[in-house]
Amino acid sequence: MRGRTHKHPVLVLGGTGFIGREVVLALAEAGHPVTVFHRGHTPGDLPCSVDRVLGDRRQLSQHADELQAARPHVVVDVIAYTESDATACVQLFGGVAERLVVISSQDVYRAYERFLGVGDGAVEAVPYTEEAPLRDHLYPYRDRSTGDDAWIAEYDKILVERAAMSDDRLKATVLRLPMVYGPGDRQQRLSPYVQRMDDGREVIPLEAGHAGWRWTRGYVTNVAHAVALVCGDDRAAGRVYNVGEPEALSEAEWVSAVGRAARWSGQVIPIERSRWPTERQLPHDWNQDLVADTTGLRDELGFEEPIDRDEALRRTVEWQQRQDQRGDLSQEYAAEDRCLER
Repeated sequence: MRGRTHKHPVLVLGGTGFIGREVVLALAEAGHPVTVFHRGHTPGDLPCSVDRVLGDRRQLSQHADELQAARPHVVVDVIAYTESDATACVQLFGGVAERLVVISSQDVYRAYERFLGVGDGAVEAVPYTEEAPLRDHLYPYRDRSTGDDAWIAEYDKILVERAAMSDDRLKATVLRLPMVYGPGDRQQRLSPYVQRMDDGREVIPLEAGHAGWRWTRGYVTNVAHAVALVCGDDRAAGRVYNVGEPEALSEAEWVSAVGRAARWSGQVIPIERSRWPTERQLPHDWNQDLVADTTGLRDELGFEEPIDRDEALRRTVEWQQRQDQRGDLSQEYAAEDRCLER
């Protein structure tokens, strides 16, 4: 990292999950004194220098004395998913900490809404900067909410960002993340492709629109270094930054890159939608790329990824291959074979 960096005491809310653990490691590596607030369900392998406070994020105020006693200069909120999450954080640390760093998402942009097929507007121009239009509709995943995940009904990073920026005593930085991949990914986003490669599939077909669709991605360790960078540089106060790799690969290019990491010698073949299995068609507008302009963070603070994409994919594929969760893809394989024969 380069620039005007400082070693600030940092409190991380949610520092043992997929992204949070990497953030804590990056902060400790940069020399920041770190305290982590977490439930203790996933203790993680954290440096012995890291202090811990156990508690539930939904009951933040009950731990006010312990958290404020850490006297953080910066609070990093990795797990603010709803407006109430962010409001509770601001109310607790306003006037206590100097700065707040909130992990947001690029799903705030109107381009994401167009991709989901919501609304009837034109395709949004890409790459989108931090000033690009935001979604016209709130709560993008409300229809996916279930009894076990009822909080999803209230999820909205637009509202999180607004709440985070609402208190002048707590200067906020918002980081809008892309699709994040890497070891520990609970969604195992590479699994469908890696399993096909491990199963010896010589061809991976993609619906043509999907094959050409581009999406900004970020390796978890690189994303964590971006978080640590803004924590140590007070110039980031009050700013919003897109985070992600400088080049957004198409899905076909992405699968090929995964294949190289997996030492797979097969082919990725686009298939016209008319030949693509109906049950595999997704309700997305593949004309709407999700490509972010990430030059703000690079130009203003000098951010550079410490790990290149080839190495990042190698590590991710090796981790994915060690996982035991392998689905039964026999029906998908049969459908793919039929569309390849047409």
